Amino acid sequence: MKSKLLLPVLAAVIVAVVTILQTGLLDKAPGPPPASADSATARTELSRLVVQARGTMEGYSRDKFPHWETISGKCDTRETVLSRDGQDVRTDAECRAVSGTWHSPYDGATWTSASDVDIDHIVPLANAWVSGASSWTTERRKELANDLTRPQLLAVTDRVNQSKGDKAPDEWRPPLQSDWCVYATDWIQVKDYYQLTVTEAEKAALNDMLDHC
Repeated sequence: MKSKLLLPVLAAVIVAVVTILQTGLLDKAPGPPPASADSATARTELSRLVVQARGTMEGYSRDKFPHWETISGKCDTRETVLSRDGQDVRTDAECRAVSGTWHSPYDGATWTSASDVDIDHIVPLANAWVSGASSWTTERRKELANDLTRPQLLAVTDRVNQSKGDKAPDEWRPPLQSDWCVYATDWIQVKDYYQLTVTEAEKAALNDMLDHC
């Protein structure tokens, strides 16, 4: 008799667990964003970057930098960054962010819909191409495009990311001057790790941005 009474309770528990799983409440949260380097480290890294003119865009295609790759379960790189960089992010059974809050460091805006947020490649793929990635293997380019270990991926306001496009720091900087230091150290850290080149103008702009640290 008792077992019959327990059946509805067990059924309710199962339904609750399934619902939680489907809304992402039990998913393992991504780790924190990669730490930015301090300005002294960034200046050291910048000093060892090779300075040369940018290469050509010949042969370039975003398809040559495969993204977004699956990171865990049904979650790809973009969805992982959305969960990592947001607050109180909830996802559906396909790992799509259905709610949450995102603060964009570039412009200080706060968003509550993932559709208003882009995942920015700090060093744009096209810039990487003309800075040395054109000679890489596809696997190496894939690593750059999906890198969660270096500060290469960041959730930001979509229209701000679109205004940046493929521009380097001598052509574009975050609207908020308070973010220039972190932006510069992240850019340098990524270029140093992947041994990408910089132009004279790009290096000068980065040095100027580091002065704001």
